[in-house]
Amino acid sequence: MNSEIAARPELGNVLVGVDGSPSARTAVLWAADEAARRGRSLHLVHAADTDRRALFANAETLQAVREAGRDLLIDTASLVQDRFADLAVTRELSRQEPVAGLRAAAGHRGTIVVGNRGLGGFSALLLGSVGLGVAGRAEAPVIVVRGEGERPETGSVTAAVHDAEDLGWLLLAAAEADARKAALRLVSVWNVLTHVGSVATMLDDLDGIAQQRVYEVKSLADRVREVYPQLIVGHHVVTGTSTPGTLIDASRHSDLLVLGRGRRPLGVGPSLGRVAHALIHHAHCPVEIVPPSFVMPAART
Repeated sequence: MNSEIAARPELGNVLVGVDGSPSARTAVLWAADEAARRGRSLHLVHAADTDRRALFANAETLQAVREAGRDLLIDTASLVQDRFADLAVTRELSRQEPVAGLRAAAGHRGTIVVGNRGLGGFSALLLGSVGLGVAGRAEAPVIVVRGEGERPETGSVTAAVHDAEDLGWLLLAAAEADARKAALRLVSVWNVLTHVGSVATMLDDLDGIAQQRVYEVKSLADRVREVYPQLIVGHHVVTGTSTPGTLIDASRHSDLLVLGRGRRPLGVGPSLGRVAHALIHHAHCPVEIVPPSFVMPAART
């Protein structure tokens, strides 16, 4: 592992998908709180999908769709500013379909926030192709707001780690914990069943693999402490037969669960694995998925 101390990253602006559903409303208020915590602006986006609709709808229908989208954005901005009077809020009515609209608005450095269920412009969000497309293809981190809207804070951010290669996105989780004045908990699930039938067939070999995992997770925690010396960082290697089940259980005691998104096979197609799928459908707290190519800017000094 490189001994050079990494730069402390800086959290960017927050963008949230708006569609009028109860889930999106919860996501908007969560995103507003996140933006205020970061000292950043909040960008509201509604994907009206008028470019595609223009192929089969008349001008009157398209105009009605645009007006409904504008009204929704205005009402949502008013809701946010009633609760966060000092927060800078901007609005965008996108002509694109939802996945493309959110990706374009966020670029490479914003954070996209979405609800776990959708309506209208974000139909069946994160239960169908639209939401999975956002989480699986966005070049920026995506936070899926799950759990109860008024859930009490636990004072803990959980990062689902595996090995030394996770350091890049792990610093994002550390920045999230630091912004919340919360502890960061690194959790790695060691599943012995994944090694059955592999080259590691002897008990001594399996014990060695487990010890290596413990060493790597501790090393990750040490690297985070170098960048955030005031941050409380815990690390745990948990033995279990279900990685998703263990992380879902960990989410009960977390304000945010962060994990890295796997790289796409051959560089094409969505890349959400079974663990990410399980978490965005069943976690008890918001889940943040960080793409492998995402590089955070260093914090200003």
